[in-house]
Amino acid sequence: MKIDFEKGSGLVPAIVQDSKTNKVLMLGYMNDEAYEKTKTGGKATFFSRSKNRLWTKGETSGNYLIVEKILVDCDNDTLLIKAKPEGPTCHAGDDTCFKEDNTVKENFLEHLEKVIQDRKENPSENSYTSSLFKEGINKIAQKVGEEATEVVIDAVSNNKERLKEESADLLYHLLVLLTEKEISLSEVISVLENRHSK
Repeated sequence: MKIDFEKGSGLVPAIVQDSKTNKVLMLGYMNDEAYEKTKTGGKATFFSRSKNRLWTKGETSGNYLIVEKILVDCDNDTLLIKAKPEGPTCHAGDDTCFKEDNTVKENFLEHLEKVIQDRKENPSENSYTSSLFKEGINKIAQKVGEEATEVVIDAVSNNKERLKEESADLLYHLLVLLTEKEISLSEVISVLENRHSK
């Protein structure tokens, strides 16, 4: 990886992105020495233009940026640092220097999974989900089978509206089954990701 430090009078911009959330955390500048220290030390280190010296992010606060990957752009004059932040990145105490929360928006299936788990742990007489858990694994598995059959029927008969509704029912009942068997949605997604990478 050859970086063109000369184009920017010895400095290149270094964008830091959270490796998990993909949020941009900050922008700093690196010279060759800061880049080498970042690579060898594993913590994002920059060249401070105001202090005219190297500084490792977190050297005062303890909020280090643990480097996981370094990418260079197509012109070889900008770096993208994928890092794991240990605490807030901004000196003002914010998650990012752009005043964004460094969180991933929860998708609806993850939200539904939490609701289903709550219905299992805190049963309610008026909850259909709680009643499924009360009836046990045989009833839950039966419902998954029934909904899967409905999905197949509506797919073959080309009833798109019913197919959407029955697919939603299948996903819901499958989440109930996974919760009953103490398997998380993220574990199932990991299986898919592993298969995709092969």
